[in-house]
Amino acid sequence: MDKQDKKMDEIVVLDFGSQYSHLICRRIREANVYCELLPYNTPAKVLKEMNPKGIIFSGGPASVYAKDAPKPDKQIFSMGKPILGICYGHQVLVDNFGGKVKRAASREYGRAGLVIDDNADLFKSLGSGINCWMSHGDAADKVPDGFQVLAHTENSQSAAIGNKDKKMYGIQFHPEVVHTERGVQILKNFAQEIAGAKPEWDMQSFIDTTIKEIREKVGKKRVLAAVSGGIDSTTVAALLHRAIGDQLQCVFVNTGLLRQDEETEVVRLFKEHLDIDLIYVDAEKRFLRKLKGVTDPEKKRKIIGEEFANEFVAVAKKHGPFQWLAQGTLYPDVIESGVSKGPAAVIKTHHNVGGLPKWLHLKVIEPLRYLYKDEVRKVARLLGVPDELLKRHPFPGPGLAVRIVGEITPEKTRIAKHASKIVEDELKVAGYYDKVWQAYAAVGDDRAVGVLGDERVYGHIVMIRVVESVDAMTADWTRLPYEVIERMSNRITNEVEGATWVTYAVSSKPPATIEPQ
Repeated sequence: MDKQDKKMDEIVVLDFGSQYSHLICRRIREANVYCELLPYNTPAKVLKEMNPKGIIFSGGPASVYAKDAPKPDKQIFSMGKPILGICYGHQVLVDNFGGKVKRAASREYGRAGLVIDDNADLFKSLGSGINCWMSHGDAADKVPDGFQVLAHTENSQSAAIGNKDKKMYGIQFHPEVVHTERGVQILKNFAQEIAGAKPEWDMQSFIDTTIKEIREKVGKKRVLAAVSGGIDSTTVAALLHRAIGDQLQCVFVNTGLLRQDEETEVVRLFKEHLDIDLIYVDAEKRFLRKLKGVTDPEKKRKIIGEEFANEFVAVAKKHGPFQWLAQGTLYPDVIESGVSKGPAAVIKTHHNVGGLPKWLHLKVIEPLRYLYKDEVRKVARLLGVPDELLKRHPFPGPGLAVRIVGEITPEKTRIAKHASKIVEDELKVAGYYDKVWQAYAAVGDDRAVGVLGDERVYGHIVMIRVVESVDAMTADWTRLPYEVIERMSNRITNEVEGATWVTYAVSSKPPATIEPQ
């Protein structure tokens, strides 16, 4: 969605570096209000042009009294917009209006009982108390003039404050995380009741608006769209096909780094269920030749992005001309690649955000750029994408390149494909496939001795990774029953040639990422 063209009400979140900043956006959207993430130092002039209904200051790792602590443009406080400060944002409000923040005598990390002293507006319909999630070592020692205490905890006598005349509120806890009871209701109260934002954001309105924008932007020009069979590129294709019909040409590139049998399944599903013909390109040898000897993860991603571009150019010359290239870039992709409006560090380059070379002379159209993954699934369902595609686990754009640690070799590729298929099959048998976010098997250069029959074998260690998530920005490892893991392990060591050991990854995101590279 092009935010400059949209006219619906919105809330802006200013990002002070919290790992939860993006979650605030998602929770506001769950309340059917559009929300965007911007850097903490966004000028007031820019915000005035955007004219949001309200502004939220996120949490962050800094202390407001520290030297060089991040501060927003002071003119924001005189814009007359409702403001909600969360955790560090709470400190910013206290500091700006003459209160005092200091190191707390008792730091609060984790669950705490919040006693609600005033449930008239921010805590409307929440009763006398909830359990909330705290994560702070500072507290408001002196509440600013004009602000009153709205809620407290055992260790924080000003866990929530408000100036109802100015419509400015600060809360020390995190309403955006699932550990805070009815946290979404608190954010909804701010967005709809206090800021007065109308609940106009839903996926059907997104589809209608985006189709109109695509038609206006593309005109009579032609669009080339690469599809992988994943939910993102499939949804982009379905959306563009509905908007511009035969002006869209989809291409499926077999990189040799796909899931097992994916090259035949995707072509079949697109033709049979979406009535979209694909140009099939078998580029396996070219991709693997370019990746030979490369071990650095970022170099792999860049090479894959470059080679994708080469394939697009070749298709464009043969079947073109095309003026646009469509991509399934999502909001988390933008944030993680460090090219978002927020101050997030670059975690990794996504080939569909930072990996494509500048010499690719096609304008890029990214219809899903402002959506989270769960929103994409809702859009896909409304567009009639079949369950066979809709319910598939996410698959990274660079494919198995990010699941093969070290150099990509035919042996490691074969092991990753076969072992991942076993993991998915066993999850389906056990009834877990639709309950988890993503599952696969990765392989690297680590080896261990195994015994097959009476013979000692020095083979690869295969890592199983199964995670639960909502939007891929955070994820937790899945506590599978031991017998399911055991079946996976037995099948991999028995059926996958060259695999001798199996491990199970128990790292959550953060600090780990979902993919190993």
